[in-house]
Order: sequence, then structure tokens, then C-alpha cells
Amino acid sequence: MTVVRFVPHRGKMEQKSVEVLRLTPRETDGLRPGINLVCREADSFVIYKDPKNPDDDPYKACRNICKHQGGKFVQDVEDPGCSVLRCTKHGWKLDCSTMKYVNPPDSFSQERLVPELDEDGSLALVELIPPEPWKVDARAQQEIQPGEVQLTFFAHACMELKVGDKTMFFDPWLTGPAFARGWWLIHEPPADWLDKLSRADLIYISHVHSDHLSYPTLTLLAEKNPDIPIYVGDTAMPVFCKLEQSGVRLNHINVCNFGVWQEINEDLRFMILMDGVHPDMDTCILVDYKGHLILNTVDCTQPNGMRLPKNVDIMMSDFAGGASGFPMAFSGGRYTDEWKAKFIATERKKLLYYKTQVVRDVNPKVYCPFAGYFVEAHPADKYIRDTNTKNSAEQLNALINRYSDHIVPWSPKPGSTLDLALVLDDTVDRSLAIVDPPPGTKIYKDSWDFDSYIDKINESIESEVFAYPDWIPVYYRWAGFRDYNLVLRMIETDDDFQPIEGGYDFLVDFSDLSFPQQRPSREHAYLEIKNRIGVHRQTVLKGLFWDDLYIGFNNRISRNPDTFHFRFWNHMQILLPEQPPDWESFLHEQRMMHDGKPARAVWKPSKKSDSIAGCSVC
Repeated sequence: MTVVRFVPHRGKMEQKSVEVLRLTPRETDGLRPGINLVCREADSFVIYKDPKNPDDDPYKACRNICKHQGGKFVQDVEDPGCSVLRCTKHGWKLDCSTMKYVNPPDSFSQERLVPELDEDGSLALVELIPPEPWKVDARAQQEIQPGEVQLTFFAHACMELKVGDKTMFFDPWLTGPAFARGWWLIHEPPADWLDKLSRADLIYISHVHSDHLSYPTLTLLAEKNPDIPIYVGDTAMPVFCKLEQSGVRLNHINVCNFGVWQEINEDLRFMILMDGVHPDMDTCILVDYKGHLILNTVDCTQPNGMRLPKNVDIMMSDFAGGASGFPMAFSGGRYTDEWKAKFIATERKKLLYYKTQVVRDVNPKVYCPFAGYFVEAHPADKYIRDTNTKNSAEQLNALINRYSDHIVPWSPKPGSTLDLALVLDDTVDRSLAIVDPPPGTKIYKDSWDFDSYIDKINESIESEVFAYPDWIPVYYRWAGFRDYNLVLRMIETDDDFQPIEGGYDFLVDFSDLSFPQQRPSREHAYLEIKNRIGVHRQTVLKGLFWDDLYIGFNNRISRNPDTFHFRFWNHMQILLPEQPPDWESFLHEQRMMHDGKPARAVWKPSKKSDSIAGCSVC
């Protein structure tokens, strides 16, 4: 039986996400471009609304407190751009468009609050408390020897970190697909990956997404060492919330409070930090070995609300982009191939410059871009692979070095190892600090064993549950999303998103959670989703989050109006019940009602169907 242990925080404050201000939709709509000073009882806040970027992440926010001596800011009448505030105590000036002080120049940054714009138009400001927990019991750096701290890249977001006599792994996705069948590894992991992983002292898994929490990998690990300690953050959506459905047995899962040092031995400790944008699911980790800091921000959009330790020894982060169904899986209206290409190119460029700024702010000695090495390898996803262009690690490292050439860049290959002591030793040629795999080592994958994984997914197509159309109301009532003026049309398709024999095509009206035969006459938002039948039915049967469908490019979407329905997607990707629907009771009732016969004449593709790639059961 799996054991989940909550690690005590030993009297120290764990990190929490706290809402410090909420504006009503009307108040939010009333914010003017530029600076807005907002007072609430004893607290006051600064909200900057970007006049040049009103639609895409337009808000920056902070408390109205100067970090010099706690003075209040007022509008600087000498500022023609309406972005600078002046402190009433000593004249310090804050440029709210960057949240950096311009007087004194090149000095400090203001601690930010995280703005969260809800679907109803209200704006919340969120603060992470305490903001810099690594300063609790800070340690002076000790000298380290060559070989004492080594980092080895395995694949995607998986690194092996050797520190002294301990070995830890980050996010081991080392075999099989992620997001059902949508993502596959670009790199060939070292051949001995399973032996090394099973002998590790501990594993950190950042979040629930399957390119980090890989059940194909953990299945093999559990067969060799089910007792290996695994550490996760205490997120609102538990990392292992679907462990029971996976069938994997792991005996030593440790759930850690945020912002608290986890002591492994006298030299090694780590703390898990939450993401400022997605505190309910995303985390990052800071490792401290003899005072040397290694920061792995993984997929966090705003790790620790963008309050990060400075001058760390090693920093790792994602870099590639493309980890979403938008806009590749969308059709109709503006979503032409030309528009998609322009949008993607712009977004990737923005991501490069954003990551560059974050790295420069942290100012690590070594920076390694990772957690972006995936490919849409299946032939049925050629359109996505061709459309969903991504940044390269080399692009990002070159941009960082253009502005900060003292930062050592590392674009890793599977099996390559970085030795921190050699990086820190100015008398040693830094090229010796990184050892690449031997010549002839296979770097890139050229086969993925598609059929064995997709056949397993497609077994769900055959489930008797789908012989009874009543599964539809049972599933959506279980999901629990309602009281929202949205009508969903859900269509099951083949791999090419064409109609398929036995596939369902139905409507859900979320205003009252009804299932009409045609769209209602009232004004309503409309969402049409075509899902690959195997992934869709597996998602339904196991009560999985819809990430496999959306992030895995296993659906095609059109909508009218062209609006992102945050409440709907947030619910289906984060807020579903942890336990799946009770299909056993459902089948018992349906068999009684229909005398053991299917209620639908054709509810699955015929045996001769070849419209589902890799399917040997249908």
C-alpha cells in the first residue's frame, strides 16, 4: 500500500499564498492606463496597467512601501510617462513599468505581488509569505572538491544531482509518452538510467503533469525499488492525486510544506517553493550543499512570485515554449496557418527575452535550459510538429551571453556531466568542467514504440461503459462543473479528427447541466471539441484531468465567441474529484435496466476499423 507522509515543518513558518487585495469587476475595469494607487483600510497598493500591452498580462503590482525606509509612494509630477512614483521620505523613485528603482539607479527591484485576473473580471493580488525563506538559517559557502557536486542530464527535465555521498533525481520522465500520446522524448536517455534512478537516495517531482510525473517511468522504478523516498510540495492539487488509478505502488512519498528547509544531512538540504501564477500545482526547488545553491525553477511561470535568490551557483529552467494546445489545435475565425505561425514566432521571442531577464536577475554562475526537450513524434501529429516550433537551448544561451557573458551556459546532451568545483576554479579551463558523452553515443531517439503505449490507451474504447449513453450525464455530474453559460459539443473521432464508427456526438449545457439534443435558443457561449476516441474514453474512465486531451494535442477546438473560458478549463484541468466515477455501480444499474444488452447498437469501431493508429483491439 502506498504511504504518503506529510513532512513536519519543525516550528518554522511554511510558505503560503495569501490574497491581499481583490478588486470587483467594476473596479478592475476602472483602472486607468499607467499608475493606480489603491487604498484598503491600513494597506495601500500600486497597480500598474501597461498602456502598450492592455490585453496580454497587462498588470504589475506591489505594496505601496518603499524598500529603503518604508515610505509611501506618490505620483512623480516630473515623470511624463506616468510610470514613475517618488517616495515621500527620501525621494527614491520606482519605475512601475519594470518594478525597478531608478533613483538610486541600477540598485534594487521592488517585491511584486502576483496579479490574478479571474474569468468574471475581478482582479486579485496574491503574496507569497515569507518572500525569501532561504534566508532563514543561511549558510556560508564551504570549499568543494572536484567530483563533489556533479549534475548529469538524462532527458527533458530529468537531472541527476550528486552532492557528497548523496544522489537525487529531478522529474524522471525517461520512457514512454507524456500527455497520453502527444509528447515523446527527443533524447535517448543513458542506457543505465533505470539502475541509476533506482539507486538514488531521493527524487523530487515538481508537479502533476506527465512530462514530470511519468507513470511509465515510475512503473519500472517501483518494480526495482518501491521504497525510494520521493518528495513533492503540498500543492492544492496533490502531485500524486491519481496514483491509485495508475496502479503504481510507491511506499515513501513525502509531502513538504513550502519554503521550509528539508534537512538530508549536515551538508545537504533543500526547500520546495511554490509558483506565483499556479500555486495550486506548480513548484520549484532550491538545493543547498555546503552553502552552494542550485535553483531549479522547472516550469514555474513566476517561481516564488519572482523573488529568487541571487548569485546562485547553478540555475535551471524551461525555455522551449509550445507546451499547450493553443493555438495549434484551434480552428475557425482568425486561426489560419499564417496567423498561427506569426503568433507562435512572437510568443517564442517574448519567452526568450523573458527567460533571459530572469536569468540575468538571478545571476547564476552556470545556467542550463532544460525541461523543453519533447517532440510530437507520432505520424498522426505531423501537423502539430510542423506548426509548433520551439526555442532552442542554444538560442537562449546565446542571448543570455550577449548581455551577461560571465554566466557559463550549458546546453546539455543526455549523459553529459557538469562539475561545479571545476566551474568555480578560475585556474582551471572551464571547458573541462563539462564532460560530454563519448563519441558514438546515441543522442536522439529515432523510435518510440508507439503501438504498445497507444494500444494500452485504446483498450478504453472497448469498455462496456460506453454501451450505455447514460455515461454522459453520470460523468459530467461527477465532474461537477455547472452554473456557467457555456454549451459544449463533444465529438469522438479517429486519429485524424474525422467521424468514427461508434463515436459519440453530444451536447452539454453547463448553465443547468443538461444534455439537450440541440443548442438552446438563448444567447450562449459555444465550444466544440473533437477528441481522439481512445484518449477521450481513457480520460472519462479513469477520471483524469483534461491535460491529456488539451496539452497532448489530442483534440481540435473551435469556439464562438473566440473567448478563453478560464472557469471551465481550470475546473477540468485542476478541480476534478480525485476518485473516478463509480463505473462498477453504473454498469450494474445499466445491465439491470437493459437486460444485459447494450443500450446503443453501435458504440465502438468495428474490428476491421483501421482509423485508429496503433489500435489492435478495435
